[in-house]
Amino acid sequence: MGKTEKYDHMKLIRQYAGGHKNLMVLGRCLAAVSAVLTLIPYYELWKIIRTAVNGENPNKIKFYAWTAVGLIIGALFVYILALLCMHISAFRVQANMRSALMRRILTLPLGVFDEDGTGKIRRIVNDSTAATETYIAHTLADKTVAAVTPIGMLVLVFAFNWKIGLICMIPALIGFTCLMAMMGKGMQEKMKEYQDALETMSSEATEYVRGVPVVKTFGQTVHSFKRFKACIDGFGKWATDYTLMLRFPMAGFMTCINAIFAFIVIAAFVVTKDGVDNASILNIMYYIIITPLITVALTKIAYSGEAEMNLIDALKRVDRIMEIEPLEEKKSGQMPKDCGIDLKNVTYRYKEASRDAVSNVSISIMPGEHVALVGPSGSGKTTLAELMVRFFDVTSGEILIGGVNVKNISSAKLMEQVSFVFQDSRLIKKSILENVRMAKPDASEEQVLEALKKAQCMDIIEKLPDGIHTVIGEKGTYLSGGEQQRITIARAVLKDAPILILDETTAFADPDNETKVQAAFEELSKDKTLIMIAHRLSTVMNADRIFVMDDGKCIESGNHDELMKKNGLYKHMFDEYTRSIEWKVGA
Repeated sequence: MGKTEKYDHMKLIRQYAGGHKNLMVLGRCLAAVSAVLTLIPYYELWKIIRTAVNGENPNKIKFYAWTAVGLIIGALFVYILALLCMHISAFRVQANMRSALMRRILTLPLGVFDEDGTGKIRRIVNDSTAATETYIAHTLADKTVAAVTPIGMLVLVFAFNWKIGLICMIPALIGFTCLMAMMGKGMQEKMKEYQDALETMSSEATEYVRGVPVVKTFGQTVHSFKRFKACIDGFGKWATDYTLMLRFPMAGFMTCINAIFAFIVIAAFVVTKDGVDNASILNIMYYIIITPLITVALTKIAYSGEAEMNLIDALKRVDRIMEIEPLEEKKSGQMPKDCGIDLKNVTYRYKEASRDAVSNVSISIMPGEHVALVGPSGSGKTTLAELMVRFFDVTSGEILIGGVNVKNISSAKLMEQVSFVFQDSRLIKKSILENVRMAKPDASEEQVLEALKKAQCMDIIEKLPDGIHTVIGEKGTYLSGGEQQRITIARAVLKDAPILILDETTAFADPDNETKVQAAFEELSKDKTLIMIAHRLSTVMNADRIFVMDDGKCIESGNHDELMKKNGLYKHMFDEYTRSIEWKVGA
């Protein structure tokens, strides 16, 4: 129930279960047995009522009662065993699913994380696998019970008095019709919209929380974060429309499953129209007790249908990650002969984008040359740099490093050729030593210290309680943005790759840190091919060549003096930048 298209979710679950799929089948069988054992005591209850009404031997009542108690305890014990099997299977499925996802993620091109965002990928790894575990551990057994119980109930309802049973089934059938109306063809799409809305709100909420210092400092409100406010308003409208869409079938369903007693009264009038006898009293009392099971069964069916739709949506999100193809790896990877870079008619368009991010760009960078990529925001600077080191493959054209197409260089060898220092420095919650050593796991402490010294980090190390063994984030030990940047530079120094890419690395550094970062870069970039991406044009004036990007195209190139003489976009940007740094209050 709840499926709107052919999607064999159980087949996929069995694949992830591996050798535990048989345990899952056993759990479902035990759940079915427990459902049957739960219904049999109602027959014993009928015999107790019959014995009491007919004035038979009272000792029989004790026997029937203890039989019912034994069956209930047995049903509970079997159901616990079923849940145990399902939980073991669920944990194995979740573990296998997360392992498969992480193995796939490790093979994906780095550009995927820019396009989809790490937050969305993390949510799929955590939440979608958790939803699958919850469904198997808790819902799948209940779904089996919900499937078996109505069959047993039909026997119980029609076995003793078919007229009363038929009348009692009328509201159940109407309620089931209302339930099917709610679980119609568009419900799976609505569930996807719901999960998408939650995903968007989660992502935007994260950005809002990160911006709380700005909110508090400048007295802003949530309305200042337009996308966050828009996604909240959009979700509110969607939820309202969705609720209004389901109000009539839901009202009908709830009315029917709670109106069964009214139909028992009608049935009582029907069976007693010719007079009241012990048999009719017995049957009416029995149906008063048995009919609440109909409500329970329909409710379980409703919840299991909703849980199944959640599961299908979760599995489809996992599939989307698993279906992303890793970049093609050549078995016999070639090695570049030097660290020169050539871009030939390179074009790239992000998925679902309406225009090219980079369009027909041809650039040649000599080994050891220091170049800069500048231009307005969104002009393609970062995309171009990421294409150079194959964060994703070009849509057309080719990129060569040392005369070899990057597609013919293995990922491991390509990463050995390049060091990155990004604007948003990433340090993990480990010691300074382990953070720097990520670039070269077999490096000694002496080598790490030398790299830290070259990156102008010794003043940071000296103030930390345990020096390079201090764990970042532990016991209130934190580093500023500029300090984190210098630790990241030390990582690049230790790696000592021949190509260095710097992306807006001093954009948010304070003056003191900027001076030290620049000194670290001078040390780091010696004898290397350097590619700088910068908005602060003062940092690229000494570059050997500057490439000016605009709307995905390289429109100018040359050194600073040459570009200033051209009186083009670069001169306009430099003049604007100069005016901005010379501006003073009241000037």
